[in-house]
Amino acid sequence: MNWFEAIVLGLIQGLTEFLPVSSSGHLELGKFLFGLDHESNFYFSIAVHGATVLSTIAVLYKEIIDLLRGLFRFRMNEETIYIFKIFISMIPVGIAGFYLQDIATRFFTGNMVSLGIEFMVTAAFLALTLLIKPKERPIGYFDSFIIGIAQAIAILPGVSRSGATIATGMFLGNRKSEIARFSFLMVLIPIIGANFMEMKSGDLTTEGTSFFVIMLGFVTAFISGYIACKWMISLVKKGNLIWFAIYCLMIGLFTLLLGFNVF
Repeated sequence: MNWFEAIVLGLIQGLTEFLPVSSSGHLELGKFLFGLDHESNFYFSIAVHGATVLSTIAVLYKEIIDLLRGLFRFRMNEETIYIFKIFISMIPVGIAGFYLQDIATRFFTGNMVSLGIEFMVTAAFLALTLLIKPKERPIGYFDSFIIGIAQAIAILPGVSRSGATIATGMFLGNRKSEIARFSFLMVLIPIIGANFMEMKSGDLTTEGTSFFVIMLGFVTAFISGYIACKWMISLVKKGNLIWFAIYCLMIGLFTLLLGFNVF
């Protein structure tokens, strides 16, 4: 991987991590178009995912500090209840990660046909939000678990995590001003945990990307992720995700045509 490819992939990761279009799917597509091998760029993928975690923390640091302050009062309060809901949302993805990791890994092999179908699943998630009558119900415990199931489905590379969780929250009638915030906070621990486990299982000797190139991708992903996170939070309040649905449908069709060697 060279510096130009690192910047492009870092930009893709940062923007698409928060926009409902699937960052992992776009990274797979980008690597395929650049002709990059997944194994030889193992730590690059971990670095750019870590960058978007940091950009989430940078955008939502006030909320995170408030939640931690409430938690360390060691009594049941609004912040403690919110953190409990986040942990409930992590149960499905934890189960999926433990039992289905080997199955999910098979989808990260550059198969453009399956990736195209997964992009279309994301498009369907987003398009269905147009049929929903907006409601302003707060996120409850049951809602947290259902949103967590949506996040577990998004272990597939072309299914957008933010798209699936935000759309599910809208299906449930949750308050739009809270959905994006909850969606971005609930993923912090799972992504950090997944990156840690991948680092333990990875083989540094297969890494074909230099440290400078990895850091270039990291910085690009952080800056673009920061911008996309702030934009997405304000965008969800408006509730119109149709353009993202159209985009996912188009990129899904393009990816399918790649898989069928049309180009």
